[in-house]
Amino acid sequence: MTFIIDASVTMSWYLAEEAGVAGKLAFERLGAAAATAPVLWRFEVRNALVVNERRGRLDTAATVGILAHLDGLPIRLDVDQNSDAVLALAREHRLTVYDAAYLELALRIDAPLATLDRQLARAARAAKVPLLGEGEFR
Repeated sequence: MTFIIDASVTMSWYLAEEAGVAGKLAFERLGAAAATAPVLWRFEVRNALVVNERRGRLDTAATVGILAHLDGLPIRLDVDQNSDAVLALAREHRLTVYDAAYLELALRIDAPLATLDRQLARAARAAKVPLLGEGEFR
């Protein structure tokens, strides 16, 4: 069974201070199930890496290593986003359009969502999207 990952969960794999239950479960599940993310995930992860370089938490060598590691993981990028649905979800749940893209994907393919973002998690609960690390997905 596939599940949706966002950039917050992804970054928790590499930054100890970002760790959370959903991140640990998502990484453990990668062996048994592939993760899926909207194509914007690639850019969000890279942005987070550069921001952490600027903050002195990572150096360029660490970023290169993280990206190489991510390339080897079973993470499928979805390019079939429904832009109208993303915009409607952003409005309905007061999300950024970026976060709404993860919610739209989870709804469209009927998959649980792994996120550490509180607002996105709240919107997922309201939309009846299961969250990795809660309830039956523990």
